[in-house]
Amino acid sequence: MLSTNMASSSNYWEDLRKQARQLENELDLKLVSFSKLCTGYSSSKSQNQTRDSRSDSLGSSQDSILVAMTTELEQLLASLTAVNDKMAEYTHTPGASLHNAALMHTLQRHRDILQDYTHEFHKTKSNFFNLREREDLLGSIHRDIESYKSGSGVNNRRTELFLKEHEHLRNSDSLIDNAISIAMATKENITFQRGMLKSIQTRVTTLANRFPAINSLIQKINLRKRRDSLILGVVIGVCTILLLLYTFH
Repeated sequence: MLSTNMASSSNYWEDLRKQARQLENELDLKLVSFSKLCTGYSSSKSQNQTRDSRSDSLGSSQDSILVAMTTELEQLLASLTAVNDKMAEYTHTPGASLHNAALMHTLQRHRDILQDYTHEFHKTKSNFFNLREREDLLGSIHRDIESYKSGSGVNNRRTELFLKEHEHLRNSDSLIDNAISIAMATKENITFQRGMLKSIQTRVTTLANRFPAINSLIQKINLRKRRDSLILGVVIGVCTILLLLYTFH
């Protein structure tokens, strides 16, 4: 009876190991396929964005395949976890105490494999969802640009006119600013020159006050200039009158 129970327990353990190996092999193949699909996801999405509306159905089909494969892998991992739990429970049964060290070694190896597959799956899954989110965002921007380009000609023309008018206003503001800058610089230059002339006039006046002879000479020069101007004016007036008389006679 005891040998029968031990044989039954041994068969149960072998069945669990067989299930574990089968699930591990299936997971290995699925993970490789899942990783390849995720790697080719970006390039296919980029190509689909440049095609017609049929590309949307292709992209949606690819998304559906990846989501379905994600669900399938999660189920396989859950099944392998359940098998490992059953193997762990078996190691605590009375009949397994004789081979406990070997059983624990085998169980630990299956647990390590499960942990590696779980880590690889979550890493690939995270990369896939991040990539899909990025591609969806880029696709949305691409569609917005295409929608803008394919908009009505009136709206595009109006937008173009608004942009040109805005550019014209900016250029006008720039010209006004330049004109104001030139005017301010000219004002500062004139003010500086006026100050210099006042300074020269003050110096001349000071010299004239210091040297009476120079002051007297300057006054004589001014009187002569006035006399010459008066004589020149009289001559021009007489000449003008004579010319008018000659013209009318």
